[in-house]
Amino acid sequence: MPFDRKIPTRSACCAAVLVLLAAGCSQGGGQAGGGEFREADARAAAQRWVSTEFTPSTLSKEQQLAEMDWFMKAAAPYRGMEINVVSETITTHQYESQRLAKAFTEITGIRLKHDLIQEGDVIEKLQTQIQGGQNIYDAYVNDSDLIGTHARGDYVLPLSDYMAGEGKAVTSPTLDLEDFIGISFTTGPDKKVYQLPDQQFANLYWFRYDWFTDPDVKKQFRDAYGYDLGVPVNWAAYEDIAEFFTSEVNGDGTIDGKKVYGHMDYGRKDPSLGWRFTDAWLSMAGNGDPGIPNGLPVDDWGIRVENCRPVGSSVTRGGDTNGPAAVYALTKYVDWLKKYAPREAAGMNFSEAGPVPAQGNVAQQIFWYTSFTADMTKPGLPVVNEDGTPKWRIAPSPHGAYWKDGHKLGYQDAGSWTLLKSTPAERRAAAWLYAQFVTSKTVSLKKSIAGLTFIRDSDIRSDHFERNAEKYGGLIEFYRGPARVQWTPTGTNVPDYPRLAQLWWQNVATAVTGETTPQQSMDNLAKQQDDILSRLERRGYGGPCAPKLNQERDARYWLDQPGAPVPKLADERGEPETLDYDQLIARWKKAD
Repeated sequence: MPFDRKIPTRSACCAAVLVLLAAGCSQGGGQAGGGEFREADARAAAQRWVSTEFTPSTLSKEQQLAEMDWFMKAAAPYRGMEINVVSETITTHQYESQRLAKAFTEITGIRLKHDLIQEGDVIEKLQTQIQGGQNIYDAYVNDSDLIGTHARGDYVLPLSDYMAGEGKAVTSPTLDLEDFIGISFTTGPDKKVYQLPDQQFANLYWFRYDWFTDPDVKKQFRDAYGYDLGVPVNWAAYEDIAEFFTSEVNGDGTIDGKKVYGHMDYGRKDPSLGWRFTDAWLSMAGNGDPGIPNGLPVDDWGIRVENCRPVGSSVTRGGDTNGPAAVYALTKYVDWLKKYAPREAAGMNFSEAGPVPAQGNVAQQIFWYTSFTADMTKPGLPVVNEDGTPKWRIAPSPHGAYWKDGHKLGYQDAGSWTLLKSTPAERRAAAWLYAQFVTSKTVSLKKSIAGLTFIRDSDIRSDHFERNAEKYGGLIEFYRGPARVQWTPTGTNVPDYPRLAQLWWQNVATAVTGETTPQQSMDNLAKQQDDILSRLERRGYGGPCAPKLNQERDARYWLDQPGAPVPKLADERGEPETLDYDQLIARWKKAD
């Protein structure tokens, strides 16, 4: 996710599709109206919010009220203060700003201004505060993709240290860090927790379940390809299915007389093109080494680390950013975009391409963000049944020819609360109370229903989502299933996410236009990444985890070593494999 403030960011674009936000969405939901704070009023407010808004919950009403009582008492030293926090513009944070901030103020007496701005602007404010030392916001929600940057700097207050020391009195006894499904994403190389997850969403495989289960369509596919139409396990099967729907179904690539496509993507030279790749496309192909969450010693960006020190991206330094697996990944992306997606897709960016599957002419999409789930379930859409259930489903994404068991298989966005050392202690404490409030078990299930961005395992396994799972097209089953752990954000090998992420879209774009070959694009990217790593090395950024580049050697040396980078495969296709979706779901439920 690049940080060009002129371009809508990935999560912000998701929100634009999900809901048309009202003008001035940066309003604080909880400005206190004045008057003396009374605990009796706060308890009455807690009763009202728990009874009318914070339901359903995984806690009993008595447990919820006890949790709210703790917040009220812990906030006593900070009553009357006005705290400023900021997050990107997505539906989950809109719910926090408009509802939870108001509740927090009524229960604690701390006035809260929760600004909603574009993700790039969040990072700009964060960087300005880091560089200038002047407090702008008292807490930030920013992606855990910055964990490698935060952990190497000296400006973020590690939450592990804060909760055990300065912030002990304002750390909730019911916080339950182990219940957060993304806590590993916000843990640094030193094993300290730096950020608290507030919302998460994944990219997954999306497909038209109604078409895939149609007997006539299934017969046509089997007759043409010799195996069953189903959820593709690998890229070979995905490619066959893309070809089938684009050109062959019903003899001419149509269903009910309407032209359909076997793939959807986007290719405009635009910062959002970078997310398409840094959000784990290379790992899906099999780039880097196995290892959850990000591959060690070579991660899903192709960066090699030794004892937490990044030592290179290029194959000649032991990296894999321009190795055979990465080149294969970029090649397939370009080929599928041109062959199987609607012609206009090559000129679209993320926000323009996102709504296209809901129009009803796309059979599958290998790379689909679950933040679009709510938008895909609106009544009256071509992809929604009359009873409100979806005609589509989501499943694990297929993997490429270089992928091995133990590799990550996809990406999860994890927007997370971050505290800075430059924030005054009292303001930091009050903001930390709010961060815990909006992620507390009292409110988190209702927030999950509003935004479908799960953070707690207890919410995913709640009775509510058990009863309503069919409304979400497999999303609940995915998060309850064993595959979930293979979807992770950018990891700690990336020492300066803002600078390195900008390189990706610029180099991928030239492959789309044909200005460079996929190999040339990835060679350029790897060299540019190494140049930035070299500059960070000279600065000593990261202390004991600062980059220290390997000397360049002949690529053959590294290709002959165990693990990544691996030599080019003689067969980059392999045997296509599919799974029956209903059997896959049954398997997940059995594992659960």
